[in-house]
Amino acid sequence: MLQTEYVRNLNSNYARILLDEKPEEHRYQYCILSRGGIKGLLSCDLRYINGQAYLYYDISSRQNVAQLFGRRSIGRDWIKDFLWSVRRLRQELERFLLEDCNILWNPEMIYQDLESNVFSFLYVPYYEGESGFRELMDFWVEHIDYEDEGLVDCVYRMYERLEKNGDAYLKEQIFEDAKVLEQEQTQPRETPAAPVVLQGEQQTELERPTQEEKRGIRHIFDARRKKSASARENYRQEMQRAMAGYAAAEETVYTAEGEETYGRTVYMEEKPEKADQIRRLFTPEDKLVAAIEKPAFFLGKKKGEVDAVLEDLSVSRIHARITREGEDYYLEDLNSTNGTFKNGLRLQPYEKRRLDTGDEIRCGRTMLIFR
Repeated sequence: MLQTEYVRNLNSNYARILLDEKPEEHRYQYCILSRGGIKGLLSCDLRYINGQAYLYYDISSRQNVAQLFGRRSIGRDWIKDFLWSVRRLRQELERFLLEDCNILWNPEMIYQDLESNVFSFLYVPYYEGESGFRELMDFWVEHIDYEDEGLVDCVYRMYERLEKNGDAYLKEQIFEDAKVLEQEQTQPRETPAAPVVLQGEQQTELERPTQEEKRGIRHIFDARRKKSASARENYRQEMQRAMAGYAAAEETVYTAEGEETYGRTVYMEEKPEKADQIRRLFTPEDKLVAAIEKPAFFLGKKKGEVDAVLEDLSVSRIHARITREGEDYYLEDLNSTNGTFKNGLRLQPYEKRRLDTGDEIRCGRTMLIFR
């Protein structure tokens, strides 16, 4: 299994992969990859540190798919754009005589530029391990927009065919199956025109999920919805406990017939209200910036994608996030261009550090105080 970590060097952020053994640098794939200029692939350098070989991929100004959709749904337009990019990448690889089986498809290894929406992929020369496309499909199943029934049916059909046919399914059939997504989302489910798939000299309609398969889809949908509702209810109860004490109560004691008794009053000392559990971010001038009221709180300058919008050109679109784990809070850099700092110390890309009251957080040039 590949060991991947994130580092910063000079003015760039990198994902680096530790190779199991010293590579043969003169072989074709290493030579062509070091030249760069292959559309769709992240630029890559082979470096040696303490006798170990690493592949360095420049991920500056990009976010991986796992981070982008950690808290929102994947829609059909994104799936279409992604598959179009994959098809174009395959054509580019064929042009340079490179093997597409060496692409890493894990959600953490696929990057997108938030300004241009261009996708970038990691290519590992002569890689013989798992491609990770099944992990990507698992991620889609968990995060697709379940309000779009056509998208759900399409993704599950892809998932089943991948399980049946393996990576050979990724050659052409997946792109044919995706044509169903060209239909309008608002089109009635009973009357869509079935797309046509070419198989040799015959034309057959794209198979639809059976009723049994649809029931399985709905079951997973219901489980996902219940999971979300359960999380909301747990959060609501936690907030109620944090903001209110407990009142006195009476306990009724039942005895044998004829025995005179009364309800026994049990005194429960009313607990004082707990201290405010909500943490906040302030400017150095003590001006409130935001209250951290979510388990995952995002900082950046892209409105609609972050919880606290920082109007600063040195801040990345999705710059950093603060997560709550139990009673502790952690600061994490999200591959920002100008870095995330805690008390003056810079975090590596995707590194997490625990926050304490009074800690200074700096995103680019913007300073915040955590309380």
